[in-house]
Amino acid sequence: MTANPKARRTQLLSTYGIGGLFPSETTSFMIAGLDEWKAESPLVSEPRLARSLRVSQLKSPPAGTNRDVPVIRFPEVQICPSCRKIGKIINLSRDWNIAKCAKCEAKPDLTPFRLVVICRKGHIKDFPFFEWLHKGSPGAGPDHEMRLKTLGKTSSLADLVLECICGVQPKSLDGATNLKALAPFGKCSGARPWLGPEYGQDCAEIPQAVQRGASNVWFPAVRSAISIPPHSEAVAKFVLKNWSFFEDPEAVNPKLLENLASKPGAKFTVEGLAAEIDRQRGEDSGAELDEEALRRQEFEALLAGFEDDGKSSDFVCLPQDLDADLPQSVTAVRKVTRLREVRAIYGFSRLDGTTEQSSDALCSLSHSQKNWLPAIEVIGEGVFVAFDRDELRNWADRPFAQTRRALLQEAAQRRAKEFGRDEAPLVDIVKVALHTLSHVLIDQFSLDAGYPAAALRERLFVDENMAGVLIYTASSDSAGSLGGVASQADSERFSGALREGLTRLSWCSADPVCIEATGSGVDALNLAACHACVLVPETSCELNNVFLDRALLFGTPVSDHESEGLFSDYLK
Repeated sequence: MTANPKARRTQLLSTYGIGGLFPSETTSFMIAGLDEWKAESPLVSEPRLARSLRVSQLKSPPAGTNRDVPVIRFPEVQICPSCRKIGKIINLSRDWNIAKCAKCEAKPDLTPFRLVVICRKGHIKDFPFFEWLHKGSPGAGPDHEMRLKTLGKTSSLADLVLECICGVQPKSLDGATNLKALAPFGKCSGARPWLGPEYGQDCAEIPQAVQRGASNVWFPAVRSAISIPPHSEAVAKFVLKNWSFFEDPEAVNPKLLENLASKPGAKFTVEGLAAEIDRQRGEDSGAELDEEALRRQEFEALLAGFEDDGKSSDFVCLPQDLDADLPQSVTAVRKVTRLREVRAIYGFSRLDGTTEQSSDALCSLSHSQKNWLPAIEVIGEGVFVAFDRDELRNWADRPFAQTRRALLQEAAQRRAKEFGRDEAPLVDIVKVALHTLSHVLIDQFSLDAGYPAAALRERLFVDENMAGVLIYTASSDSAGSLGGVASQADSERFSGALREGLTRLSWCSADPVCIEATGSGVDALNLAACHACVLVPETSCELNNVFLDRALLFGTPVSDHESEGLFSDYLK
């Protein structure tokens, strides 16, 4: 069954993607799997990202006409706001496509039930409202017609009471969302409605009831890449788009290349076109390319820089002089006047938000293997800052940094144990420090350039051999092309912004509570970080606002550690 709710392309990757719930007026839908999508959607050229996700193509989600993306109605359990009857839509409406109560004269619109049932393997089904009321209640009659009454005292689940004409004792929904509340009703059903009723799985998990609109119902697994030379060049995108014509070497002849190069608006020469065809033909598409490799390539391209050569490149990165007032740890600043980011969704999870492709908690977008994934592109600009990795390593080895790392590592291990994982990933304290600094820059650039913080985004480049931060525009509207963010890379302007941002956020209105915190945020994965200082909009942060610690930048007033921060000497 399909319907016509409206969503932007970006929402189909970030907010209402496959397997997620889409609210539409008084009802709710679930986006169906890729098997039901239109495969003739426009191509999005980014071969590096496609290789890393083990597909051959990336395509833009269809949009613009009715019924572009198929949906199913979910949850099936509905409530009539007039007579308060509760049941499957087919029983209340007698028509899957019309969500109106057929048993009321006014035929009011039905509303979806408030709870759904999910498990850590990504399965989802309707809340077992009948079993919740009737299980363990002997003496009930054979006839059943249920209602959901509201006491009208509060908005809590305890205020919602299930009743049945069979005579069973009424029961509220209080406690329905407790961790083991559904254990008496058996193991998970293994339902995957976004793929179809026939594609369920065996599952031994104990399911959990959650609010239908809760944030843990759907976590997208999204990977992104920045277009860098030579992939960012117009000729590279042209060859990739028309690869079916160039794949056969015998079909490529001088006359064909001359005709293509002489077309009005062509931005390449015969020699350039031939060289690009040879490069793409010789590229080893079978080689592994993971997230770390993508970042290393982008870090090198940002460091190297790339000037506008008039050939419509999607990557222009200009080296800037370093102001004498900058910290010694800053080794390079780049003005990125044009960049293109491509984001692709490759799965989703529920409850724990995993993004690991090998995890059994990551749900598939289709029941059959596809050679493409949905993707969007964003054109913007930004500022890139590189740091001396050796100096950061020496700082990270100091007792103060190691003590902070131990606190975060302990919190990460507690979280891993809670989610049933064997071990937690190692905390890189340098990455935590640079992550916190990037939030400082987002906050400062928002003030200086006049951009909303939600329009800015961070990209971290941190491993044993590299250390850098890219702050860039993340929205696809006109704010991404005005040049306001890139202009912050100018020598004196960046130096002033860095010093002002660090000075301003060295104090928080929640201090001393904030700066002395030994655990805050989700699962205590932050230390000195709160909404009054370095937390930013969720869309701006790569790590969902965790692994932040303002004390790493400025030190703490406890035990004479004020001089132990990464920038303590810089701010004296």
